[in-house]
Amino acid sequence: MQDILGSLYPWTKSLHVIAVIAWMAGLFYLPRLYVHHVENKARPDSVALFGMMEYKLLRFIMNPSMIATWTFGLLLVATPGVVDWSQVWPWTKAAAVLGMTWFHMWCAVHRKKLAEGRDEATGRTYRLMNEVPTLLMVIIVVSVIARPF
Repeated sequence: MQDILGSLYPWTKSLHVIAVIAWMAGLFYLPRLYVHHVENKARPDSVALFGMMEYKLLRFIMNPSMIATWTFGLLLVATPGVVDWSQVWPWTKAAAVLGMTWFHMWCAVHRKKLAEGRDEATGRTYRLMNEVPTLLMVIIVVSVIARPF
């Protein structure tokens, strides 16, 4: 198994990066859709359109890309010699990825609340929350590339 993981490493890493890009695109965009959704509550046609866009983004792009990110990431972790768990950076990255997953779930909960018309968050809340994936992305990239810890 270790030989297979080692020989597939470049492909696994490539697919991981592709999945991360797709996931991050959704994590950046979905809260912006929520801003427009809550700021156009008086326009039923707009609310319906935003609701459909939110559903499709989460269901068909974000969920599959999150699963692919985790799958290929775990395969990378299982590849011998890729991660030295005695260092701090993999733990920092893992914590940030868990934070990113929490944010994904937070977005999913709010999508459902918006669809049911019972979300009380404001456009300001969604604008602020839109910064969460950026902060986590910076932590992840610096942890993996610069390895300052």
